[in-house]
Amino acid sequence: MAYMIDRYPSEESPRLGAMTLHPVAESVPRARRWFRKFIAPYNPACSVDDCALMISELVTNAIAYGRSDEPWLVWVEWFREGTSLRVDVHNPGSPANVRLRHPDANDSHGRGLLLVDSLAESWHAAPSRFGGTVVSFVVADAWPGK
Repeated sequence: MAYMIDRYPSEESPRLGAMTLHPVAESVPRARRWFRKFIAPYNPACSVDDCALMISELVTNAIAYGRSDEPWLVWVEWFREGTSLRVDVHNPGSPANVRLRHPDANDSHGRGLLLVDSLAESWHAAPSRFGGTVVSFVVADAWPGK
């Protein structure tokens, strides 16, 4: 895994950090750990645990639904946008395949985006600038008054 941190975010470069992950199950807890470590210096007012949980769900989905004939990685980035925090998770899958499901009680899958939908201010899926899909969520008031 590789990672980056932008130590001095500014209006011109609001990205706070990024990481790339191999599309394997071990990357999910790794994404949570690295996000917690790299967001801590920015002292967000939002729940870091909730953000880490949403990242887990999106990375899990990226690994499960990413498709490519070539070797690929999952790319996670987080940004300060005014007082909000935005997290983007990129994979080589199709944006058309991202949808909010309403699973039955007995279903063992299909709750990830439902969880993100309930915890985030907003979320969306779109074509990624890297090709494939980006699924993003926004947490409002991550840095109130800044």
